[in-house]
Amino acid sequence: MQLAINIDHIATIRNARGGVDPDPVEAARICERAGAVGIVCHLREDRRHIRDDDVRRLRKAITTKLDLEMAATDEIVGIALDVVPELVTLVPEKRRELTTEGGLDVVAQKKRLSNVIRSFHEKKIAVSLFVDPVKSQIETSKEIGADMIELHTGEYANAIEKRERQVQLARIQAMAALGKSLGLIVNGGHGLDYENVLPIAAIKEIHEVSIGHAVITRALFVGLENAVLEMLKLVTAGSRT
Repeated sequence: MQLAINIDHIATIRNARGGVDPDPVEAARICERAGAVGIVCHLREDRRHIRDDDVRRLRKAITTKLDLEMAATDEIVGIALDVVPELVTLVPEKRRELTTEGGLDVVAQKKRLSNVIRSFHEKKIAVSLFVDPVKSQIETSKEIGADMIELHTGEYANAIEKRERQVQLARIQAMAALGKSLGLIVNGGHGLDYENVLPIAAIKEIHEVSIGHAVITRALFVGLENAVLEMLKLVTAGSRT
């Protein structure tokens, strides 16, 4: 299993004080050196962390893969088509949410998302849809031409009781198998940390996990490179079980 790092909260810290430090681009370079296979950033409509210039500088600096998370709005789609990342991950977005809440409703937005995916494919940009582990959402993702899905692991990560976490894990396992059987690349992300990532990493059908907040938080104590290395060690160990 591979590990991609979301560097949004490097920008959050920078924006809290203003100025240019810490620089998300330098953070991305460190993550790549530590073994991350890709850098994830979310250009939100409100620009609360990553900004337009960050995306353009990241596009020039990254040597692995740039995964641009985004809502499928005309403005952000236009920016993505201009920047041309290797991958875009379409996510739902609410103005007042602290972080992404739940997966994209692909079934309800089928026509719109199909058109957006087509526009990205014309630029040779791969498309992932961030979805809940729900059969209809995964099947519709395949139907409208997505290259991959990222399964929302938040309910698993947030489960307090062991039994509930096991239920959510089984759900993710089953839907990862479904996605792969349909020919989709299956990734996972949201809420994963150093304590809960191992069972997800053990799911053979999941190709890559995307982790941000936990790694950036850990970096405050051990440094960013060490934080990435520690997570990569867990992800690799889990995938070997």
